[in-house]
Amino acid sequence: MKIGFIGIGNMGGAILSGYAASGNADGHQLMAFDMNEELCERMQRQIPQLEICENGSELCKAADLVILGVKPQVIEGVLQEIAPVYDTSKTIVSMAAGVDMAVIEKFLGSDAKVIRIMPNTPAKVGEAMIAACRNANTMPAVFNAAMGIFESIGMAKEVDESLIDCVIGVSGSSPAYTYMYIEALTDAAEANGMERAKARIFAAQAVLGAAKMVLESPETLEQLRINVCSPNGTTIEAVNKLFENGFMDKVKEGFQAAVDRSIEMAEEKRRG
Repeated sequence: MKIGFIGIGNMGGAILSGYAASGNADGHQLMAFDMNEELCERMQRQIPQLEICENGSELCKAADLVILGVKPQVIEGVLQEIAPVYDTSKTIVSMAAGVDMAVIEKFLGSDAKVIRIMPNTPAKVGEAMIAACRNANTMPAVFNAAMGIFESIGMAKEVDESLIDCVIGVSGSSPAYTYMYIEALTDAAEANGMERAKARIFAAQAVLGAAKMVLESPETLEQLRINVCSPNGTTIEAVNKLFENGFMDKVKEGFQAAVDRSIEMAEEKRRG
């Protein structure tokens, strides 16, 4: 399979480099194009077998699977560029927030093969959570091959496109909320006398360990929390204070704000 990446910045570059490093790319031809020539050169040094294309049109013409790692505000220009060379032997993968598959079909045709994904920035360290959906034209074998690419940099699950806005709230944007939580713990530890760099490690490792327990334990989230709370102990005191201050409700409000904005962006794109 010939796999091309148009846009190899933060997210596109993370997927490309992670896939190449996983060993799963062996036997496939990798191609890339980005307006940033320096970025292309740096990526080619990292991945010697990577072929750099002159433009998006050249890449789309040659590739079987085209992964668009471009931002929502420029994706329409990219789709206009590749439309003349696109044919239904090719599958397009988009990660642009607020751009649903119908918008891509509008540019490439109702028979276009389209996969839409919603990744997150932990892709850079091989711990992405990627949601993927496909239109009715996309062949299962191609979709499974694409999922193999995404799973090389973390975890990937298929969802219905109607859930993409929800995915943005729960995993796409949520690393930012988690960084805020770690930052608050770090600030508090520093205020209590711990060196900031060390406090950051303590807080981050605690979050990493807690997340791993969630993924590996059959117990409910409530039970996992209860397990840490001894009667009249330190943890129950902290947990009660967080409940008192509406901690969980505030997180849910943040989640909903991200979801609502995603819906707004999609509606703006459709009207545009």
